[in-house]
Amino acid sequence: QVQPVESGGGLVQAGGSLRLSCAASGRTFSLSAMGWFRQAPGKGREFVTAITWSGGNTFHADSVKGRFTISRDVAKNTVYLQMNMLKPEDTAVYYCAARISPGPVGLMSGGGYDYWGQGTQVTVSS
Repeated sequence: QVQPVESGGGLVQAGGSLRLSCAASGRTFSLSAMGWFRQAPGKGREFVTAITWSGGNTFHADSVKGRFTISRDVAKNTVYLQMNMLKPEDTAVYYCAARISPGPVGLMSGGGYDYWGQGTQVTVSS
């Protein structure tokens, strides 16, 4: 198993920045990708961004392109989400997810991930 643990959430004003981290533990040698999803109150879970573990290829939702950046530190088994130019509509619980299945198919879908963190709250005030 792989256990992802998020950190770095908080309250920020619109236009500000925040950096989330997700450290994975356990059978991290089996990782093929990690991703970030979010869920706003009253809404379903939404894909945000993902990164393949070996090649570092990234995928982003259109709503965050140009504002959010995902990166990884393989040695630390950690993925980062740098969020800039935050908007009130970015307010949500952000979840980190780990995938052990190989290949890029399903990377933008919650069903494509095997393990999930507990989530961290991000609140953007207007």
